[in-house]
Amino acid sequence: MEALLPDIHIERSHTLGLPAARETARNWLQQAERDYGMECAYTEGDTVDVAQFTRAGIDGSVEVSAEHFKLHATLGFLYGSFSGQIEQRLQENLDAMLGARDPEDGAYNDKDWA
Repeated sequence: MEALLPDIHIERSHTLGLPAARETARNWLQQAERDYGMECAYTEGDTVDVAQFTRAGIDGSVEVSAEHFKLHATLGFLYGSFSGQIEQRLQENLDAMLGARDPEDGAYNDKDWA
């Protein structure tokens, strides 16, 4: 069994409302499945949904509500040394999906860790 180490916590407030937040979260999960081979599941609740994602070396979830997204991810040993870069890229992707800013093209490629 692989040891899970660093935790990533990201929270973003928004004004999308629950239907649009659900759509945004589902789009993000589809991208994660396509680009990174993640296994994803989405469970709707009355006021809060939970999106779960996993693959070798990373497990996490996103709490989706009408006012916020709360992401929690736990990285395995092999990805632990990249936790800062992974967290930065997750923040950039979430901000871009919320329309806050475009992800910057830099030397680091998030597909390097996936």
